[in-house]
Amino acid sequence: MEKAYLARKRVQNNGKSDLTSRPAQPPICPECGSTKTWRDGIRKNGAGLVQRWICRNCGYRFSDPSLSNKKEEGHTLTCQICVSEVEAKNLAEVETRGKWAAGATETSDATVKGKIIEFLWWLQKQGYRPGTVRGRVGRISRLVKVGANIFDPEDVKETIARETRWNEGSKAQVVIAYSSFLQMLGETWNSPRYKAPEKLPFIPLQTEIDALINSCGRVMGCFLQGLKDTGADPGELAHLEWTDINHEAGSVTINHPVKGHNARVVPVSDALLGRLKAMPKKRGNRVFCSLTGLSSNFRYQRQRCAQKLSNPRILRIHFTTFRHWKGTMEYHRTQDSDHVRKILGHKYLSSTQVYINVEAAIFDSKSDEFITKVPKTIEEACSLIDIGFEYHCDWNDQKIFRKRK
Repeated sequence: MEKAYLARKRVQNNGKSDLTSRPAQPPICPECGSTKTWRDGIRKNGAGLVQRWICRNCGYRFSDPSLSNKKEEGHTLTCQICVSEVEAKNLAEVETRGKWAAGATETSDATVKGKIIEFLWWLQKQGYRPGTVRGRVGRISRLVKVGANIFDPEDVKETIARETRWNEGSKAQVVIAYSSFLQMLGETWNSPRYKAPEKLPFIPLQTEIDALINSCGRVMGCFLQGLKDTGADPGELAHLEWTDINHEAGSVTINHPVKGHNARVVPVSDALLGRLKAMPKKRGNRVFCSLTGLSSNFRYQRQRCAQKLSNPRILRIHFTTFRHWKGTMEYHRTQDSDHVRKILGHKYLSSTQVYINVEAAIFDSKSDEFITKVPKTIEEACSLIDIGFEYHCDWNDQKIFRKRK
């Protein structure tokens, strides 16, 4: 935008630069005195183009003060948004400082944009995580997109109620985001009651997970194998560093927990360690690229795998599915909820309860048909345990192992 602006000014001035070109330093906000100001478009008046600015600290909009009282071609440029001083109202002040009464129906796009930017910086100053900031700002922008007046709580409530495309969970998240927006404005509202329905997560078969991993490329296959072995959140594994890998101990350290999880050390398989050794070391300390890039690449490779195997269930596998699968299988193997809590990094045991319920729903619904094996040596017993067999009982000094069909 800046390059286009300067190009237009050179054309207007026959290729000669003037004082309206880029200043050496951003101007100081006349409202709060902050130097954290951004360019916010260009305003055209009778004398030409004037640079607009917005303060990142307080959201105040103003024109470039360096152009005040500058004479050009017989005209006088001013920083005042309104031409007449008699009107005594600055448009930027109206946009950002005006007291919006409940029931106001007409607001300019610039006003809404300024308040959303102000909301973004307010969330950051309150200490919210970047993911939470993006989500809440995105939901407020979605409200504006569907035609809601974000300065009128009743209009927002009606807009949410009319949106049939949003499920209960989405509406609940929009209500939370708008409550934060009103908190920034110093207002309150009688929020509507929406609650996301409780659903058990989709748990694929191990063969489906392995088929998806083996069908992906080197980097994506390594990332999916890491999700399967560690049960980490995708954001945690995406920030894995080379120093977090211990090849001798066969473990990976999760040093960048998200969503309030605990940092932890998780044992991993030799398959993952082998894939990590084959990974290219082109990203500095990081093993993988950004989670956004991984997500877009994963959707393409998942679609290809589902078409190749003619298995639509693979399309239901997401990054978080590997974490759900890990928690369910670990509880089924150990029947120890505290062990699962430590593996997944939960702070509270109540967060692990969902995997206990999923394990009960999956394995208790199966038939009581088993495959039984009687090992003769300790090596055979260990091999049976590795492939999912469990010790059942003793019979004539023999150990009997079994596994569901």
